[in-house]
Amino acid sequence: MKLVHVFDAYCGWSYGFVPTLTELVRRRPDLEVEVVSGGLFTGSRRVPVREFGYVQGANAKISELTGVEFGAGYARLIADGSFVMDSAAAARGVTALRQTAPDRVVELTAALQQAFYVAGLSLSDPATYQTVAAAAGLDADAVAGAFTAPDSAAAAKADFARAATLGVDGFPTLLAVEGDRTVAVAVGHATAGQIDGRLKALAATS
Repeated sequence: MKLVHVFDAYCGWSYGFVPTLTELVRRRPDLEVEVVSGGLFTGSRRVPVREFGYVQGANAKISELTGVEFGAGYARLIADGSFVMDSAAAARGVTALRQTAPDRVVELTAALQQAFYVAGLSLSDPATYQTVAAAAGLDADAVAGAFTAPDSAAAAKADFARAATLGVDGFPTLLAVEGDRTVAVAVGHATAGQIDGRLKALAATS
């Protein structure tokens, strides 16, 4: 069995899921975790944040339910409403981190979301990936180079296609995959304990 975590780096609920996934990986180090970008803010949804009037209310709910904090840097970034969340750019960054250190993808994508939601760093800026990579002890220039490489856009599109093939249209979604069986064990929010219980139930029926 392996887990497939379909998320979007610009999704507040995906950010709220970080503590759950981190704890689950700590509890179940035996499980491989594939991280896939879903593409929430693309096409007609790639607009200034002011057009999403629900953001502040949603963030308050996410904090209340999950305990994650939205930092002062993030508040400054979105204050005038002009910032554009571009999920294609964020997905390119995820693929850059994933190919650089595939065994640390859960840790690195968590750091990427903290860079946005706490520090207020744009996920469209190569410097953000240098910052995240350097903090993780990776080659910062190599990660930034992978982010800007021509094939990064194709890799992002491949992630979006993978999410669609899996039938995922809400983020985050955590899937358990074993053979030809794929089961959603969390959508939106769940605790590590709840997911662990669901995984044990699945294992008992396999």
